Amino acid sequence: MAAGAHLTSTTNGTHPAASAKPLQLAITLPSNPQTRVHLHLTLTPTTLLLHSTTTSPETPSSSAALGSFVYALPDRYNPSQPLSTPLYTIPSTVDFTTRLAKVLVRKTAKACYVSWSGDLTGGVMGGSVEEEMEVFRGIVEVVMAEVGKGAAS
Repeated sequence: MAAGAHLTSTTNGTHPAASAKPLQLAITLPSNPQTRVHLHLTLTPTTLLLHSTTTSPETPSSSAALGSFVYALPDRYNPSQPLSTPLYTIPSTVDFTTRLAKVLVRKTAKACYVSWSGDLTGGVMGGSVEEEMEVFRGIVEVVMAEVGKGAAS
């Protein structure tokens, strides 16, 4: 992400930490304001459940393909290397989903269920590594901000 660039997110209301109700967020990317990353986040004291996808003006609203779904958990003998297993795989999304799940496990020390069905190929940079990393960082930043809010309440 470029220096000084900010992600903007919107939310549907109350924080889920107290009631474990899902929180819906949307991230607008600085490099591609037409593409939005939508997050459906549920936090409990021991787990994190995250469903994420992208939308853009080029994407018909009726097409919502299912992406990969990965379960990851902390390894108590080697905390820097979380364990993960794909529960449902789509070849184009499984690597991104696994990396995202493992990073969230390392940062939260919670078991994480993560799904990703985003498509960045229609973006400004055509789904480049830089664009993928911007989305990745944005998701982690927003999720960790919500986890921090839950810990503070």
